[in-house]
Amino acid sequence: MTLPGFLAMRLDRLASSSPTRARQRAERLFARAPERSLALFAAAAEAGDAEASFRVGECLLEGTGTASHPSEAARWYHRAAMAGHVRAQCRLAQLHLFGLPQQEVGPRTGLFEPVVTDRADFRAAAVWARRAADAGAADAQAMLAYIFTAGPDDMRHPEAAFEWYRKSAEQGCPQGQLGYATALMASAKTPEEVAAARWHIVHAAKAGLPTAHFLLGLGAEHAIGVTRDEAEARRHYAVAAKAGMAKAQARLGLLLLEGRGGPVDLLDGESWLRRAALGGDADAAARLGDIYAQGGELPPNFAEAAHWFRSAAEGGHSAAARSLGMLYLTGAGVIRDSDEAAIWFQQAARAGDAPAQADLAALWQAGSAVRLTQDPPPVHVWFEHAAAQGDLAGAFNYAVCLAEGIGVPRDDERAAFWLRRAAEDVVDAQYWYGRLLAEGRGVARDEAEAVLWFSRAAAAGLTDAQVALAEMQVEGRGIARDHPAAKALFLRAASAGHAGAMFALGALQGGGHDIEPDPQEARRWFALAAEAGHPMAALMLARYAARGIGGPCDSEAGTYWYAQAGARGLAGDADEWAALEPEPTLARHLEPLGEPAALPADAVER
Repeated sequence: MTLPGFLAMRLDRLASSSPTRARQRAERLFARAPERSLALFAAAAEAGDAEASFRVGECLLEGTGTASHPSEAARWYHRAAMAGHVRAQCRLAQLHLFGLPQQEVGPRTGLFEPVVTDRADFRAAAVWARRAADAGAADAQAMLAYIFTAGPDDMRHPEAAFEWYRKSAEQGCPQGQLGYATALMASAKTPEEVAAARWHIVHAAKAGLPTAHFLLGLGAEHAIGVTRDEAEARRHYAVAAKAGMAKAQARLGLLLLEGRGGPVDLLDGESWLRRAALGGDADAAARLGDIYAQGGELPPNFAEAAHWFRSAAEGGHSAAARSLGMLYLTGAGVIRDSDEAAIWFQQAARAGDAPAQADLAALWQAGSAVRLTQDPPPVHVWFEHAAAQGDLAGAFNYAVCLAEGIGVPRDDERAAFWLRRAAEDVVDAQYWYGRLLAEGRGVARDEAEAVLWFSRAAAAGLTDAQVALAEMQVEGRGIARDHPAAKALFLRAASAGHAGAMFALGALQGGGHDIEPDPQEARRWFALAAEAGHPMAALMLARYAARGIGGPCDSEAGTYWYAQAGARGLAGDADEWAALEPEPTLARHLEPLGEPAALPADAVER
């Protein structure tokens, strides 16, 4: 050992004989020899020096002269705090508030036991914060106010929190100023009160608090207490965003993407939104989902959109849950799965998202929400509430529940009541209400009025209404018989893929109506309708093919389509089946079809 080293150790041992001298020498050595300084602080602390105990805690917390050990630091703080050391009381309160291990502060068998939990202990924090706050420590006063604001329900005390924030703010504590400003802003009713709150926020921002910069950004963006200045908002959001504040990152990202407060910056804007989303900001994740779903200069990326919608939905974002449900319903970016769609619609619906409620109800009504069968969604409750609030879409959906007995006993009269209300603006309700009038369900039968409602919905492009109106014109119910006009409506519906309209066109062209018969055209329409799954069209096509009507005789096709009609629940008798395989004689091929195909009420249903 060198002479200087020997002398240094000798001086350290001499200083250790007195707590005061040991602490003073430790303070002189702190910057250049932290290990020796820590040993001297520990010697003074063991002799009862409260300041030295606090300094040992600081070294252990910050990793100065040793590795960082927060739980061990807390034990030294506890020794100092019990001796009345205010700064130690503040630090101990802070450790409890931000996650001290849930173990009794006191002697342990092991010197550096691992931290086993990081849950905050508001009650322990309050004990030490109260002692330091009563002694006038501004940061402890701010902590105590925070505990009274954000602690467990039985500890919350808004009035006390306001007073402690005020006392802390008056001493210039940035955290106290921020808390006091927030409390003032919540109750501000005049421009002067808003200005007073903003003054404290400005001073907290000068001290570097990210939340203060975020609040100043919000004020500048939304003209709260100041003139709108989105460039200034960008500046404050940037400070808070760089400090890791997710909400500030999200706001900055949006301003950059939208070119508010400066030029558009798609790359940085998306990057800040992504950071916010990864930091747990559900709104940012939902916005990223929207960006990727909508596309822009590049095509949409639905797989990426699904990832961010899921992230936002898992964070409780209802609109994102609905959007994710739509991706599963359509198979965009994910495997198409109506059951999975129903799961996400249900999450959004339970959060009060009206469009999701409607989507979920449609899936439930169609029998697609298989995975929800053990937990039926209360769609009728949602829609009844929306209807009572004057929502016409809600009124229509509630009426459908009543008419179909979804979640409630079937009640045609109440269904008619809500359909009539919704029919003023909802096209589907106009069609449904027309059906009730035509059938006399829940209301007095009135075919003429039914025609009026069918006409409104048909003019708006609803194919079911076009078909229903055309049926009324074919049969002369509630309106003058007009087969050419009915044909025009059937053609419009058929062009939209309505199988019932295709069948009806085949029947009209088959003869017996006020339209020139055209067997070839009739056969073409029956074929289109049969291929679309219409059972009556399959039966008619079988007859046409077997008898050579409107085209060549094709007994094989006739047999096939007759079987298809049977598989779809519609077939003729055994004699007709036998007749589909006749002897190949010319007379048989020329045999007339017989009575023209009628238009039974249910034949044109989709």
